[in-house]
Amino acid sequence: MARSPIASTAGGVALPRSLGGEGFRYRLRNLVAPMGSNDVRVTMDDITALAKRRGFMFQSSEIYGGINGFWDYGPLGSVLKRNVKNAWWRDTVELRDDVVGFDSSIIMHPLTWKASGHVDAFHDKLVDCKVCKHRFRFDHLKDPNQCPDCGSKASFTEPRNFNLMMRTQIGPMEDSASSAYLRPETAQGIFVNFKNVFQSARKKPPFGIAQIGKSFRNEITPGNFTFRVREFEQAELEYFVPDDGRDMDIFQEWVARRKAWYASYGIAEERLRFYELTPQERPHYAKAGVDVEYLFPWGWGELESIAHRGTYDLDAHMALSGKDLRFFDEAAKQHYTPLLIESSAGMDRTTLTFLVDAYEKQVITGADGKSSERVVLHFHPQIAPVQVAVFALARNKPELVQGAKRIEATLRPLFRTQYDEGNIGQLYRRQDEIGTPYCLVFDYDSLEDGKVTVRDRDAMTQERVAIDALVGYLHGAMTGAAR
Repeated sequence: MARSPIASTAGGVALPRSLGGEGFRYRLRNLVAPMGSNDVRVTMDDITALAKRRGFMFQSSEIYGGINGFWDYGPLGSVLKRNVKNAWWRDTVELRDDVVGFDSSIIMHPLTWKASGHVDAFHDKLVDCKVCKHRFRFDHLKDPNQCPDCGSKASFTEPRNFNLMMRTQIGPMEDSASSAYLRPETAQGIFVNFKNVFQSARKKPPFGIAQIGKSFRNEITPGNFTFRVREFEQAELEYFVPDDGRDMDIFQEWVARRKAWYASYGIAEERLRFYELTPQERPHYAKAGVDVEYLFPWGWGELESIAHRGTYDLDAHMALSGKDLRFFDEAAKQHYTPLLIESSAGMDRTTLTFLVDAYEKQVITGADGKSSERVVLHFHPQIAPVQVAVFALARNKPELVQGAKRIEATLRPLFRTQYDEGNIGQLYRRQDEIGTPYCLVFDYDSLEDGKVTVRDRDAMTQERVAIDALVGYLHGAMTGAAR
């Protein structure tokens, strides 16, 4: 998500930015997005129905009527989201020697948000309908003169600022001295700890600090399932570079790396775009910016922001705190404030992207000529909540059940597995709907030949594989799998 609340300046006055990107500019891009056949391929009704039916996501506190802007991740959704976060962490941190991990507190000193600009400028424009009393974010209205809920014309109040930060209290006394905020982003924890990190980790620019964590924004109109919510997880990389003329090359390297990451996990190229912000769309201090956007059923939606932020963030904290956060260059014998390249991605939005992008509804014609519908999620094997499902051909035959369970137990330490029983055709369809790449069936022949039937989710082909060769077979199949 685009991060700083300061988008640009007009007449010396800071203009606020919002969660979705750069406010009205973002809305216009979203409305004019070419839909093509995307709205036919899958609808949000398809996704929400599947998500609840199969245990990906549930409305938070549903038995009490739910609470808008908050979602719970079920047995499959929690694993899916963790896999997405692990994939980001693996590529951004573990496979590099110039990035270290970090985990900052959700509640920070209130002056943190004063320095960052959130206290003074992290606003959206709010309007109320005088007839139905519903509230709306002004820049999300298709027609600023007509209420989308009751249809009344010229019924809105004047737009007013609404700060998106969520307040809380620290300690037993509720007064102004105990007032604090739930962080609206994770990045500020990295900035205020910049000196602690580079000294303890013995790093020097260029190097990065990455973290994944919860953030909170009091959205006026949350919506589109888990896309626009009030509690969400961010994955942010702050990459600090010296001002030696290579900063734009490094910026482009990170853009290319993020493109490669989405492609490597199978996100369709035609439904993903990297939008380069113009100077008018970028914050006044930013040298460059790229928004990563996906074509959802409702239009283009922002997943990630990659920005060259200059020295703005460290300068702001040094100015208010009075503490020196500069890096000392031993060779040059001088202090300097490094430039910042940032990648800020929403993990809930990215998880939703994988779910939407993987969805396909197919019509299958059987050997008897009859047609049936199959819903399948084409998850990359590393993203799929379940990688291997194991079935017994007959659940009332102990020798088959025991054989299947032994195989599942053997594979469990190496893959994400699931054992199930029932009609094999129905089991296949169930696993298709949750995106399991491979299903194994232990049958009567398995007792004699030591082989099982391996069924491929996408090709729907079946192959007999020796039980003692399964680990190598599955590793090879998953490593070479491609959408």
